[in-house]
Amino acid sequence: MKTNTYILASLLLVSGVTLAQKGDLKRVDKLFEMRAYNQAAEIYETKERTQQVLQNLADSYYYNANLQKAVKTYRELFVAYGDSLDLDYYFRYGQALKGIQNYDEADKYLKTYYNKDLNTAAFIEKNTKTTPHNFSLKQVETENSYSDFGLSFYGDDKVAFASTRNTESPNYVWNDLPYLDLYLATISNNGNLENVVPFSDAINTDSHESNAVITKDGKTMYFNRTNSNRKKGDEDKIAHVKIYKAELVDGNWTNVTALPFTSNSYSTEHPALSKDEKTLYFASDMPSTYGSFDIYKVAINEDGTYGEPENLGATINTKQREQFPFISDYDVLYFSSIGHEGFGGLDVFRSNTVNATFDAPVNLGSTINSGLDDFAYVIKEKDNKGFVSSNRSGFDRMLAFTREENILTKYQVEGVVQDKNSKELLAGALVTLFDEAGNVIQDSLIGEKAGYLFKIEPNKKYKVRGTLKAYIPQDVEFSTDSEGKVQHNIYLSLESFSDVEARVKKDEKGELKVELDKIYFDFDASKIRTDAATTLNVLVDLMKKYPSMEIEVSAHTDAHGNDQYNLELSNRRAASTLEYLVNKGIDRTRLKSIGYGEMQPLNNCTEPNMCTDEEYDVNRRCEFKILN
Repeated sequence: MKTNTYILASLLLVSGVTLAQKGDLKRVDKLFEMRAYNQAAEIYETKERTQQVLQNLADSYYYNANLQKAVKTYRELFVAYGDSLDLDYYFRYGQALKGIQNYDEADKYLKTYYNKDLNTAAFIEKNTKTTPHNFSLKQVETENSYSDFGLSFYGDDKVAFASTRNTESPNYVWNDLPYLDLYLATISNNGNLENVVPFSDAINTDSHESNAVITKDGKTMYFNRTNSNRKKGDEDKIAHVKIYKAELVDGNWTNVTALPFTSNSYSTEHPALSKDEKTLYFASDMPSTYGSFDIYKVAINEDGTYGEPENLGATINTKQREQFPFISDYDVLYFSSIGHEGFGGLDVFRSNTVNATFDAPVNLGSTINSGLDDFAYVIKEKDNKGFVSSNRSGFDRMLAFTREENILTKYQVEGVVQDKNSKELLAGALVTLFDEAGNVIQDSLIGEKAGYLFKIEPNKKYKVRGTLKAYIPQDVEFSTDSEGKVQHNIYLSLESFSDVEARVKKDEKGELKVELDKIYFDFDASKIRTDAATTLNVLVDLMKKYPSMEIEVSAHTDAHGNDQYNLELSNRRAASTLEYLVNKGIDRTRLKSIGYGEMQPLNNCTEPNMCTDEEYDVNRRCEFKILN
C-alpha cells in the first residue's frame, strides 16, 4: 500500500540502480524485491501474464494502495492459477476486496485463509451497535505537506510528527516521496499545523525518522530510525528499523543511541510510553512473534537500563501485523492491526487493562476506520479528542478527531452478593459500579434476594464493589464483550472479618469487636501509657491491612465514684485512644470515640462495695467495635 506504514515494516534501499522500463524480467523482479512498486508495476504490465508476473503485479498495486487495480489483477491471478497459490494471496486479495467494500467476495477468500466462516457485513452491522464511541474526523492541514503521519503530544501545546516535506531529501523508491524526517509544530484553534520546524540534524539524518514520543518533562525522546547497516540476504539488502533514544541537554537534542534490545536482524518501531513512563511499548518482528509484527512491552528501570522485551500474547497479536501501540491515561491499549476482524487494511483497536492483563481487542468502528490503513491513534481521554493517521486519500494524512458516546451501546450487568464461606445471600449489601477512570457510576442497596443490576456499555472496562458491615469489601474488574454481556456471571463474594481474623469476635449482641489485651490508664488519667500503646499498635496494623474498616472506640469505668465524673473520664480516655490511632496514620474519618462511664457493665456490679476487686475490674475496659 502507498503508505509509510510499510516503510516502517521493512525498508529496502536502492543504491545506484537504474532500470529501463522495458528491462528484462529478472531486473523487474529485482525492482519488486526492493519495493520499488510503482516502477515494477509499470513494467510488469508489459510482460507476459505468467503466474509470477501476476503475483508480483497484484502485490505491487496492493502495497501501494491501488486497490481497484489490485483486485482486478488478483482476480486474473486466481482465475488462471488459483489451485497453486499460497494462502497469503488469499489474505491480500480478501483485504483488497474489503478495501473496495466487496465484502461478500472478500469473505470467500478470507474463509480459505482463516479456515472458518466469515460474514463481514454482519460484523459491520454488529460493530455499529457495540463500538464504544462514534468519531468526527477532520484532516489536519498544513503548507508544503506531501505525506504526514504519526502525530504525538509534546507538552501542553505542541506536537511531533513525521513528514516527507523535505524536498531536498532523495526520493524513496517505494512511493517516490522524500525520506521521512521528524517535525515539531503547534496545533491552531481550527486544528491545523502551524509553526512547523524540523528537529535538528542530530535527530533527522539521510535515513527515515518517525514516530517520536517525548516524556512529560520534555527531556527524553524515543523515535524510529532506519538502520544504516543493511542485513544482506540472498538477493537483497534489508534496512531494518530501530528505536533510538535522545536526550535534551541545554536546549539541544543529543546522546542519540539505539536501545539495547534493537538489532540489525529485525525491526523495532513505534515507541509508546505508559502513563508512569516506566514501561515502553513498541512493535517488532523479532523472532518471538506470532508471524509478522507484534506488540511488545519492556520495563524502563530506574537506573536507565531496560528489562527483557515481553510479547503481549495471542489475545493482542495475530499471525498478521499489529503495530502503532498507544497507552492512554486510562491504561487502555490502542493499536492498529490487519489480523483482527476489520474493515480492510490496518484498523484501530482498543483493549482494556483488566487485572493487569489486556482483554480481547475491540474494533473502533467505521466512523474512524476505513477500507485502507488507519493507524497511529493517540487520544486525551478526558477531552475525548485526539489524532489518527490514514492513507485513505492515497497518501498518509493526519486526521484530528472528537468522539462521543455511542448511544446504541446500552446494556446491563447483574449478579448477587453472597458470603464467601457459607454462600448465604447477603441482603442489605451496597454494590457500587465504577468506570475505567475509577468514577462512581451508580450505587445499589440490594434487597432480600441479594441481587444487583446495572446498565452498562459493551466493549468497556468496569469494576463492581460490594460492601457490608463486618465484611471485607470485594472488587471485581470486568469488561463487557461485543454483545454487551460480561464474560461470566459476576458474583460478589464477601468474607467476614471474623472468618479471617482471629481477634475479631461476635459478642452476645451479635456485634463484631476487635479483641485486644486490656488497656490500662493511670489512676484518674487519660494519657496513653507505654503498655497501652503496644496493645493499640495491634489495632493500627489491622486497620492498615483493611483500609475500609471503621472502628468505634469506647471506654468504660466501674461503679466507683460519681456517675458524671466517670462519664467524663471515659470520654477523655476514648478520645485519647482515638488520637493515638490518628497519630499512627489512621484516617480520622474511620474512627469514632465515645465514653459510656459506668452505664454498660458486663456483670451485675452496678453499685460500690457489692463486688470483689476482680469483678469490678471486668467493667473497667476499652472496646473496639467494627462499624463497617
